[in-house]
Amino acid sequence: MLTSEQLQSLFRYNLWADRRILDACAALTVEQFTRDLGSSFGSVRDTVAHLYGAEWLWNERFQDRRPSGLPPTSTYANLPAVRAALEAMDQYYIDFVATLTPLDLERIVPYTNLAGEPCSDPVWQALHQLTNHATYHRGQVVTLLRQLGVQAVSTDLLRFYHQA
Repeated sequence: MLTSEQLQSLFRYNLWADRRILDACAALTVEQFTRDLGSSFGSVRDTVAHLYGAEWLWNERFQDRRPSGLPPTSTYANLPAVRAALEAMDQYYIDFVATLTPLDLERIVPYTNLAGEPCSDPVWQALHQLTNHATYHRGQVVTLLRQLGVQAVSTDLLRFYHQA
């Protein structure tokens, strides 16, 4: 099991890495940011908004609410809108994890996944999954940025540790 302190470190990394990706996205025009490139979520905007959506979804589950889906990515017309939402949610998780006791981390969260299947996971595993999930999709954003001719950035965990 990961401890609250370990999870806080992972969520500080998550915020750091998201900011690096968002900074790189600033080189895009609005058209480039929203252009469908045929990726998992289509555009850079939709992929970054998915990062926010996943964090939002899990927070809903942690609060014993039962969302039926992710927020629509079209809510975010531009980079500043999605940046504000994602950075606020990243900071929320840093603060949230700091409040969790070992018992809280072991609490089982029952939910229905987006495929309609019943599931349940301990809080600590879901939190760990969130940071891993974000790493995967930031890698997709790096590829999309390269396709659009923008200088990509490294979000390697060791780089975060070296800079911390």
